[in-house]
Amino acid sequence: MSLHFPNPIRRYDTARDCVCFWGSDSALEIAFEVEFAALRSIDSSAGPGEASMLLAYDEHLATIRKAAGAAYSRKRQSYHRLTAADF
Repeated sequence: MSLHFPNPIRRYDTARDCVCFWGSDSALEIAFEVEFAALRSIDSSAGPGEASMLLAYDEHLATIRKAAGAAYSRKRQSYHRLTAADF
């Protein structure tokens, strides 16, 4: 797997109930979304709202990237939505 995460930017998206982030595989950009419910499953102290969800994302970044890498390894596509089942 040649998936990397050179871009530290993440985005809170209330319309999609997720935090969005991006990885890359060579010249390809891979979009990821981690559902709010998935963030709560890995951080039971995460409350509602942007600050809480982004803090949960930041505190569990290694776990989220590992799950993203596993999802990408299973199916090499340009978009993945991570759910609680991915953790």
